[in-house]
Amino acid sequence: MVVSEIVKKLIDINGEKQVAESEPMSRHTTFRIGGPAKVFVSPDNIEKIIKTIELLKNEKCDYFILGNGSNLLVADEGYDGIVVSTESLKDLNIEREDGDETYIYAEAGVMLSRAAVLASESSLTGFEFAAGIPGTLGGACVMNAGAYGGEMKDVLETVTVLTRDGDVKTLTKDELELGYRTSVIAKKDYIVLSAVIRLENGKKEEIKAVMDDLK
Repeated sequence: MVVSEIVKKLIDINGEKQVAESEPMSRHTTFRIGGPAKVFVSPDNIEKIIKTIELLKNEKCDYFILGNGSNLLVADEGYDGIVVSTESLKDLNIEREDGDETYIYAEAGVMLSRAAVLASESSLTGFEFAAGIPGTLGGACVMNAGAYGGEMKDVLETVTVLTRDGDVKTLTKDELELGYRTSVIAKKDYIVLSAVIRLENGKKEEIKAVMDDLK
């Protein structure tokens, strides 16, 4: 791998501000430790992350997909490859309403706490458990994150992933094979791009009270 050539191609896809060389991983993990990644890239939309992964596979580069870095320890010598961060994939919005249920669309880099706040402010219940989990939606889908009696499997409607072959697939709840801290995403090394969460209408005061209690 000729790093300078890879960096140039990554900049062509993502823009100069989204690509860095010798980026300290201590800036991107909650433990605030870890040496430098050879190259760090943070695509800011789904099309760019798909193109970035396609490039890295074609160039036979080692790469690592990074979310919030909240379950990650990085060695002092760093990572001798490309770190692809989902931190800039932050689209989050109410997608549609259907009777007593409402659906939220979120990209992989959205923090669970941010999605929980949107749900609370929109009087939507079912996602209170996630308010204190220090991770992203992408990581939560991979491992079926859960706490305080709730899990992602309770609220996920669909998850859109990028497969090893470079195909984009939308998986239903049944296809996700969600179990205790596992999923088909983890088993098949898929990359989460976005997800749709299904929540029920509730009372804002009660939702906030539960979230405050959990905190």
